[in-house]
Parts: sequence; C-alpha cells; structure tokens
Amino acid sequence: MKYYNSIGPNPRVVNMFMAEKGIELPQVTIDLRGGENRRAPYNVEVNPAGQTPALALDDGSVLTEIVPICEYLDEKFPEPTLIGSTAEERAETRMWVRRIDLKICEPLTNGFRFAEGLPLFEPRMRCLPEAAAGLKAVAQDGIQWVDAQIAGRSFVTGERLTLADLMLFAFLDFGAGVGQPIDPAFTNITSWYERMKSRPGINPN
Repeated sequence: MKYYNSIGPNPRVVNMFMAEKGIELPQVTIDLRGGENRRAPYNVEVNPAGQTPALALDDGSVLTEIVPICEYLDEKFPEPTLIGSTAEERAETRMWVRRIDLKICEPLTNGFRFAEGLPLFEPRMRCLPEAAAGLKAVAQDGIQWVDAQIAGRSFVTGERLTLADLMLFAFLDFGAGVGQPIDPAFTNITSWYERMKSRPGINPN
C-alpha cells in the first residue's frame, strides 16, 4: 500500500488513525498549496477528484475519502479497533461520524474556504463568499449540539476512542487556527479537546 498525504484536516484524520493503531505505510506528500493535487499525474492516476488523502492498494486500485480509508485500515489491521468490535459498536461509530461530518466538518471547512481561504480556493472550485458567515454559524450550532450530547462521556461514543473522536478533533483544531475557535462556553467539548490533545496519536499535519 501507498498513502498519499498532505496538509489539511482530512489527511490529518487518517494520520491520527494510523498513529493510534500503530500503522506505518510508505507515503507520498502532495503539495496542496502548489496545486499538485489538481494536475497530472495525481488527478489522473490517483484521484480524479483532485483531493487528498488517497490510499493506493496492492492490487492497483485506489481508495479516497477519509471514512472508507479508515474503515479499510481498521479491517486490515483490526487491533485496536477504532470503528467497533460488534455490529452495534460499528453502527454507533458510523452514526457519530456522519453527524459530526454534516453538522461540523462540512460547514466549518466551507466557511473557511469561502472567507479566509478564498484566495486559494476561488480559482479551484465554486465558492460562495456570501455564505461564509452563515456556514460558520451552522458549524458552531453543531458544536453546541455535540457538546450537550457528550456530557459525562470520555469520548464521543462513551468510553471507547473511535474515528468520530479523531475526525472531530482534526476539524476543531483546524477551525481554531483559521478563525473558528471553540467557544469556552462549550465546556464538555473543551474538556474533551484537552484530553484528546494529550494522546500520542494527536500529531500535527
């Protein structure tokens, strides 16, 4: 296998996932700022969507998108699982990953792309600057909702670390660096965030 890495919260999720599981793979670093992901050979031979991360498998096929990459790695390297050991645990993890993606990751990231990140992203994709403030507010609403749900829990799903925690951390940490900090009024998220920062798998980009 070969892992195509870069800066940004999406690759960071997979990086943390592999670190927590002790997985080491050959890597190629793609220059996102220089647009390497948007031109050949990457967007022809690896990912036609021009996004990172990507995982090239031994049979020549390529997986993209962080959730399928992480689920594949969890099946290939099952201990310790970060998806779940039972059908119920796996379903719970997937439920929370979906919630976090829709309620926080997507609006937070697009809020950045359409505002602070506009000079970089406007030549590469359709941007809606007029939507930036609203998307950032939607992300904060999502954070507030998750904050209430995780009261009394060590991790998002309870007492087990999962992909949902890694995904939430990577995007909240990214947001904090681009003008979307965690509101200290969200005390459950704030405490969880500080606990997550001490984990060995929480590595920078």
